[in-house]
Amino acid sequence: MGGERGRRRVLGAAAFAGAGLVLPPGAARAADPAGTGGPAPEAPRVLPDDPRYGHLVSRGANRFRGTPDEVRPVESTAQVVRCVQEAVRRGRRIAVRSGGHCFEDFVDHPRVRTLIDMSRMRAVGYDPALHAFAVEPGATLEEVYRLLHLGWGVTVPGGYCPDVGIGGHVSGGGYGPLCRLYGLVSDHLYAVETVVVDRAGRARSVLATREPGDPRRELWWAHTGGGGGTFGVATRYWFRSPGTSRATPPERLLPVPPATVLTFRAEWDPRELDRDAFVRLADNHGRWAERNSAPGSPAAALYAEFSLNRTTGGGGPFLFGQVTADGPEAERVLREHLDALAEGTARPASVTSRRLPWLTATLRGSGENAVGDWRLKVKSGYLRSRFTGRQLAAVHHHLTRTDTDAYGSLTLNTYGGQVNAVAPDATASAQRDSVLKLVYLAGWHTPAQDAAHLDWIRAFYRDVYADTGGVPAPGGNSDGAFVNYPDTDLADLSLNTSGVDWQTLYHGVNAPRLRRVKARWDPLGVFRHPLSVPAE
Repeated sequence: MGGERGRRRVLGAAAFAGAGLVLPPGAARAADPAGTGGPAPEAPRVLPDDPRYGHLVSRGANRFRGTPDEVRPVESTAQVVRCVQEAVRRGRRIAVRSGGHCFEDFVDHPRVRTLIDMSRMRAVGYDPALHAFAVEPGATLEEVYRLLHLGWGVTVPGGYCPDVGIGGHVSGGGYGPLCRLYGLVSDHLYAVETVVVDRAGRARSVLATREPGDPRRELWWAHTGGGGGTFGVATRYWFRSPGTSRATPPERLLPVPPATVLTFRAEWDPRELDRDAFVRLADNHGRWAERNSAPGSPAAALYAEFSLNRTTGGGGPFLFGQVTADGPEAERVLREHLDALAEGTARPASVTSRRLPWLTATLRGSGENAVGDWRLKVKSGYLRSRFTGRQLAAVHHHLTRTDTDAYGSLTLNTYGGQVNAVAPDATASAQRDSVLKLVYLAGWHTPAQDAAHLDWIRAFYRDVYADTGGVPAPGGNSDGAFVNYPDTDLADLSLNTSGVDWQTLYHGVNAPRLRRVKARWDPLGVFRHPLSVPAE
């Protein structure tokens, strides 16, 4: 992967982030009803001299590589309980990997000695016991979409990148092309099974649901946006949309996607975009998002990712996405969006569109999902309203700088719609009034390029948010950052001078409540990483 094609692949990958079966009643707990590890066979123990080790420690899509003493590829909740219990007894730091798309060293931290790999736990199916769809955390989005849709005609509104694991995607909130119509993935979470460790050091599995009378409900709530790797090891999720009941047939328990979608891509010639034309183009996109992101808006059928790229990379801005409306209505929505972007500035040099079956389009994503061996640094932000003129000037400056050869981009993803119909404290995903979600990306190939790219993206981010201490502090047009695009710089007081701590940037008003959940369910701090929720 190289050249412009490779650069676009890494942009696509960063912008997005087993067999089907019907589970018998109580299947989640049948093998080990007490959650003690019981008679389950021990998970394989993959050591550094094992031929499998190299693959298992290099599945992360980031610039880090861990060196754990052992990797444990588990295939059941009972095996997870045994692995966690052994690690606690031996004083080993634990990390968990499902899909491997974490952008920081949470899994690959040098102090991690036992890595629990969830990639063998990938079952997807309907569980009559809970009248919900059960999904194991090692399943990729591709597997989840395919099996739910082909089996029952339903889906969850997750991300574009098909090889992201559902495990971390859900716990961080999870969004994608259907979120403006159906909300976040975590908005449809009904229950979660988690391996936790109590104050006595005893590992066990617990089931928490969203039912108001469930004494474990707060643990369910924490998994709806509190971030992965904090409260325990999630071993199974159950999905059932709010408003459904046991009388609802399985084919209506989750959103029913459209039969077809209109996919599109528009590209601009960078030679037609001087500073004023660029600023107007980006501002137009923000204006459109402000006007068309209320819950129930007809334009919620359109989801777009607008990628503004470093001009030294050779490519201009491009817009891609999909419209879920039928026939001529989809064409009209897309045309009106492109007309709004072009008002008073350059029109796209090319526009291509194609109507595809929904599942076909979803499994294609942007068509550019591979990250290969790219080294990445990602930052994020939410916009309640469009960038100010000063901020857009900073964006243009850092994307056109000639004093560095760093490669990177800023992508502005349409947001809001049904996401904003949910109260900030109803789930752990607190940002519920934004119209755009932002992804800042630097991508490079070799360690020798680390400093230049990290310097560039940090200066870019700091200058965009210069009025709020170098970070998207809540208030004004910003509302913090997205926990599934983790950025340890937010915890660095030399880079975050806002006076707003990183927990508030990620979790907003929900940060104190998440700390209380942490204190109850992980009192010993067994599950931790640089941005894990601390105990209160």
